[in-house]
Amino acid sequence: MSGHVVVVGAGLGGLAAAAHLVGRGHRVTVVERGDVPGGRAGELRLDGYRFDTGPSVLTMRDLLADVFAAAGARLEDHVTLRRVEPAYRARFWDGSDLAVHTDRDQMTEAIRAAAGARDAEGFGRFVDWVTELYRVEFPNFIARDFRTPADLLRTPGALVDLVRLGGFGKLQGRVDDFFTDERLRRLFSFQAMYAGLSPLRALALFAVIAYMDTVEGVWFPEGGMHAAATGLAEALIAAGVEFRYGTTVEAVRPGRPVEVVTADGVLHADVAVLNPDLARAYPDLLGVKPPLPVRIGRSSPSCIVWLIGTSGPLPDVVAHHNIHFAESWAPAFEELLDRGTPMSDPSRFVTVATRTDPTAAPDGGHTLYVLEPVPHLGHDVDWQRATPELTERMLTWARDEGYLQGEPEVLHVTDPPAWRAAGMGRGTPFAFDHRFTQSGPFRPALTDRRLPGVVFVGSGTRPGVGVPMVLVSGRLAADAVDRVHRG
Repeated sequence: MSGHVVVVGAGLGGLAAAAHLVGRGHRVTVVERGDVPGGRAGELRLDGYRFDTGPSVLTMRDLLADVFAAAGARLEDHVTLRRVEPAYRARFWDGSDLAVHTDRDQMTEAIRAAAGARDAEGFGRFVDWVTELYRVEFPNFIARDFRTPADLLRTPGALVDLVRLGGFGKLQGRVDDFFTDERLRRLFSFQAMYAGLSPLRALALFAVIAYMDTVEGVWFPEGGMHAAATGLAEALIAAGVEFRYGTTVEAVRPGRPVEVVTADGVLHADVAVLNPDLARAYPDLLGVKPPLPVRIGRSSPSCIVWLIGTSGPLPDVVAHHNIHFAESWAPAFEELLDRGTPMSDPSRFVTVATRTDPTAAPDGGHTLYVLEPVPHLGHDVDWQRATPELTERMLTWARDEGYLQGEPEVLHVTDPPAWRAAGMGRGTPFAFDHRFTQSGPFRPALTDRRLPGVVFVGSGTRPGVGVPMVLVSGRLAADAVDRVHRG
């Protein structure tokens, strides 16, 4: 059976859902308030510089290829991906650097030179462990929609495997079993922050995020991360999906049919798939009180992103992706997560896209994407004061690290109030964190029995945050549409 589905929002989740739906024979209309697709995976052009405004790391290439294939297209016909090598440069508080290579032998030798034979051997065991962890988790837990806690018991063998692998222990402790060097212990556990959690508190099962970039590798689309969204939209148009850009959805009225009310009129559909942030979709579009997991859910920390255009040479050691580990670790997480204050000694993430794509800047120029975790708007921070102070602190640091000489030619700042203005609950682009009680069947659901004909997609629902998870969410949303349509 097929029907008409209206997808509200052309973010990566909405686009992925549209791909699976059109491939299954549905008539699909995508309604997007902006003039281009991408949602959080947006683009900003200023004075000859081109920036990605959202995610800057692409892992799990095959998941993106699967989305194109669902729409009857080939990824390589619409997006050119280049492997980023090294995947990261790690810069540590003691001034040392370590290039993170996807090639196992190359990385083993780099660790041997930096930390000794024992940790080089530990790295091999770590890779074996995260690989097995991923093979257990992805098909049995990440790629499935657990609608009740009882559903977890339908894969008892996988649960036993997770226990055997130590997945329900603490991540930091498990990583520490493989490495003695404190730098490596942080390098292979920081990924918990992608899930909104401290590595000291996150479950070890979140080490699968390290698998995604350390083992599977990191990719960069020519033209920037936004090019992945535009390429996917092109493939969807070729498959018959209708796009309506510059169209703001004012309300969604559940029912059969569901009504999507826009400034230009009402669209009737069998099902509406909503990509906006759940904390805003419920009150703003649906006009109903959000369910308990959305009302009381613990949000991930937010971030400030500084987009900087600069000219002049960069240190040779600077890579496409650079992770700067501050000396503070446990105290920094206490400041951010417990006290709700900016970190006094923050770690930062810097993407220099022009290392791979020089066309993103004028001749001799570079783009810098600097990200620093900060509290979300549920905490008492005066952002009118804090944002300028944190900006000046970051610029001083960027000069000290050799990223910047003098003043930026271009500077664009996105802080928690700006994220909120863009439609993100509590001013965080990372939705709800992934503590156990907000994962799997405990995460906000794809459907709500009060809302016939409505399906949700994106980072706020299942399986969760990050580009790979949002792409999976698109398939799960399409499965939910089929269930609703059959019902």
